[in-house]
Amino acid sequence: MLQEIAGLGFAWVELSHGVRITLVPGILRAVEEGIIQVASCHNFCPLPTGILHAAPNLYQPTSKDRREREQWLRHSRRSVDFAHQVKATRLVLHLGSVDFFWFNPARRVARYLAEHPDADLAVDAGYQKLLAKAVRKVRGRMTGYWQNLRAGLAELVPYASQKGIALGFENREKFEELPLDADFEEFLASFPSAARVGYWHDTGHAHIKESMGLLRHREHLESNAPRAIGFHLHDVDQEGHDHQCIGSGRIDFGMISEFWRPEHELVLELNPRLTVEEVLGSKQRIETLIGRRFG
Repeated sequence: MLQEIAGLGFAWVELSHGVRITLVPGILRAVEEGIIQVASCHNFCPLPTGILHAAPNLYQPTSKDRREREQWLRHSRRSVDFAHQVKATRLVLHLGSVDFFWFNPARRVARYLAEHPDADLAVDAGYQKLLAKAVRKVRGRMTGYWQNLRAGLAELVPYASQKGIALGFENREKFEELPLDADFEEFLASFPSAARVGYWHDTGHAHIKESMGLLRHREHLESNAPRAIGFHLHDVDQEGHDHQCIGSGRIDFGMISEFWRPEHELVLELNPRLTVEEVLGSKQRIETLIGRRFG
């Protein structure tokens, strides 16, 4: 796997939440032999024993179940250890969600969007009312979940810091996932400036949220870029499918590149169904933007 990636001209990789435990010996050998270098890992990496598919939300730090929170912390620490072992410096995390067993307000929002595909959401009074009500419901229910998240991070952040691993908190695409987009700036500011934590910007997720009227992509980046440490780069097509090749969809990567800094990590997070030519085309387009940004 890593030899193929290196053969396409990549010197660095992010190891994802789809790395099965059986792949670890080969990964360690590739790193030891200098075939490629690992810049970051994505929790959970490697996957817990017996899990054979990508499962970044297998355990959540927000869960009401103490045992699930303990499993989240255990496997997150394990991911930190593995990141340290492969000489990565960053670990990307999802931070849980607010649970709705019966009446998840996201369903009504999704149904409205499906029934009004041509609506101008910015001026659609009915949609704006529905959206505001849905956000209030999430906020009204999130206190306990938020407290659980903060308690979990209070244990994980110092552990990761001891290993030299910075934690990247990724913006999410689902309505009820935490932190809510409007809360990211305040959430990041609550950590000391010396804490090894930062914002991880996913371009596809932000675009999906923008299409729902939950944020403005540029404004969201302007607010959170000062604490950013990395980007997941992928496009979103006309049907709303993300992880598409760069330049094939709706995202303005010229705008995105305005927020890049030399210390940022840029990760192509592409659908495995894309062709080699599409991967290489995405790589070239990002390298062109890097050249324009930094000379």
